[in-house]
Amino acid sequence: MGPLVVPALRQRLPRLQPFHRLQVILQHLNMSRSADSSAEVLLEKKGCAAVITLNRPKALNSLNISMIRQIYPQLKRWEQDPETFLIIIKGTGGKAFCAGGDIRAITEAGRAGDRLTQDFFREEYILNNAVGTCRKPYVALIDGITMGGGVGLSVHGHFRVATEKTVFAMPETAIGLFPDVGGGYFLPRLSGKTGCFLALTGFRLKGRDIQRAGIATHFIEAEKVAALEKDLTELKSPSKENVADLLDSYHTKCKLDQEKEFILGEHMDKINSLFSASSMEEIVQNLKQDGSPFALKQLEIIAKMSPTSLKITLRQLREGASLSLQDVLTMEYRLSQACMRGHDFYEGVRAVLIDKDQSPKWKPATLEEVTDEFLDSCFKSLGSNDLKLQ
Repeated sequence: MGPLVVPALRQRLPRLQPFHRLQVILQHLNMSRSADSSAEVLLEKKGCAAVITLNRPKALNSLNISMIRQIYPQLKRWEQDPETFLIIIKGTGGKAFCAGGDIRAITEAGRAGDRLTQDFFREEYILNNAVGTCRKPYVALIDGITMGGGVGLSVHGHFRVATEKTVFAMPETAIGLFPDVGGGYFLPRLSGKTGCFLALTGFRLKGRDIQRAGIATHFIEAEKVAALEKDLTELKSPSKENVADLLDSYHTKCKLDQEKEFILGEHMDKINSLFSASSMEEIVQNLKQDGSPFALKQLEIIAKMSPTSLKITLRQLREGASLSLQDVLTMEYRLSQACMRGHDFYEGVRAVLIDKDQSPKWKPATLEEVTDEFLDSCFKSLGSNDLKLQ
């Protein structure tokens, strides 16, 4: 509660009946929330645009279920509103757009047998689909860390604007998960085997390279983001083409890192050949046989990942390459629930995020022990519990 609220409450509360006392407290809480912008997500109209601001800077704007439950219905309302011409999504704090989903909360829920493990993924994927099918131009200002759940809030929209501060990764195989939020849709559609490489290794792309890889549509200087947002909101009844023209003009004027080569450029031939195998065992074999410093580095990274996650991810991307976004999200919901039933997700979160010993004990411990029968069970329909998308 804000410091200005407390003295006023102290004076009034003793004179009130218990029920009215509660009402006053709630009113003051709401006032202080809007006054000090402590709400986890801000939903505002600015000029011709609707603006979604992820507002958990101390948690790097990680996405929790209460944020999803605020964003989704408002996004659907704005989509129908004739006075709303585009939707902008951004993060506060200067460090992150959104560093991912609230993994700790999901882990605790899974250990306690709480249904958040179902609800979070179901509602998150429904929101990802709403972004992917949004009829209004959707502009994600991905300034700062953009990983996991943050990718799901941005990559399926029409426009993604990266800056020199943007860091992209899908690091899920390191915590016994898989690159979800529609990763099975957008990753296999990147050039060559780039998506497969990013998914299996969790490799981090930075700045202009995110646009060069095809994940961002535009690249501008971080110091220009506020001016771009202002210009977007001041457009007069803009069409999608008008929005694209404005973004293109900012992108074209940005000369930052223009001369630098794409970080994966010199390795693309190797990535395309080594990661084109149809099984994880073959990919590992390819990397060993290649023996170059780049290949051996990837081998070392992959050896640390959950064998189960690696096999799920490779099949997810292979299947997702020919599926619609809706069918990918349905598939990924099945996979999310398989991970919630399993061992590696809880162990990965313990090792990476809680104890931080970086020494997960995966079960099974080797790729060979993850059977095709087990993988089939992960991809199997959940019947009436399957994800349903409108």
